Amino acid sequence: MWVLSLVTWILCLVGVAAAQPGFPAGYSDPQRPGTVSTQTLPQLKDVSFKQRLNEPLPLDAAFTDETGRRVTLGDYFGGRKPVLLAFVYYECPMLCTQVMNGLSSALKVMPFGAGKDYEVVLVSFDPRDTAATAAEKKRTHLKYWSAERDASSWHLLTGDEATIRRVTSAAGFSYRWDEATGQFAHVSGILVATPQGRLSRYFYGVEYSPKELRLALVESGEGHVGSAIDELLLYCFHYDPEAGRYGLVVMNLVRLGGVLTVLAMGGFIVMMRRRESRLPAPRRA
Repeated sequence: MWVLSLVTWILCLVGVAAAQPGFPAGYSDPQRPGTVSTQTLPQLKDVSFKQRLNEPLPLDAAFTDETGRRVTLGDYFGGRKPVLLAFVYYECPMLCTQVMNGLSSALKVMPFGAGKDYEVVLVSFDPRDTAATAAEKKRTHLKYWSAERDASSWHLLTGDEATIRRVTSAAGFSYRWDEATGQFAHVSGILVATPQGRLSRYFYGVEYSPKELRLALVESGEGHVGSAIDELLLYCFHYDPEAGRYGLVVMNLVRLGGVLTVLAMGGFIVMMRRRESRLPAPRRA
């Protein structure tokens, strides 16, 4: 009986969770992996994006925002909201725009609101970028996504070479200028940082699962973002740093199922005893 209840509960939980915006679907990939080359392209030498989980960002690093105002990285931390962070450059011909589009695409279908539940900070790693180029990039990007209402929560920063290197190094992001192409060689991805400025989660590529990004914001928000269902899902899902994804933790799910089954059985017994106590006593002959 209790085994059937446990199995039913697990199936129900997975079904309810899967219906939630922001629920990870596991590690399966419909595409068959190709042959991995052991040779590194010369353009990608010394280019990487290494995870520095729980490491602090240099919040005193000084930048200029898209309005020309002098700011520090810490201006966007210290409250209750996690921060979505990405390293791009505003005149990048292709990849950086795809990173920004991938981020906006994921945020568009999430139940959280910019400014209310999170902030977005983009740091240009091209010291030639200016507040003017940052402002134009922000304007065109938000207009493309019809997200002008979120303008106050998107912050595009520019800075000098030393400051940029200090922040990117702290986050494990390395890049190099390629003279042959006249572009920067770099890895694409985004980060989620806690309100205190510690690196929490990394997502690689140019497309980001809104389901996993939702869990990352809830986890990084330290109880200030998301609902009770989000907190429950965090118990059942665990972030895998090597894969950069969330996966189902079966044992946690089984433990939850066991606890709920015991509670359900206990409640059933109490209910039956109360019902019996209300029945009239049998008459004596």
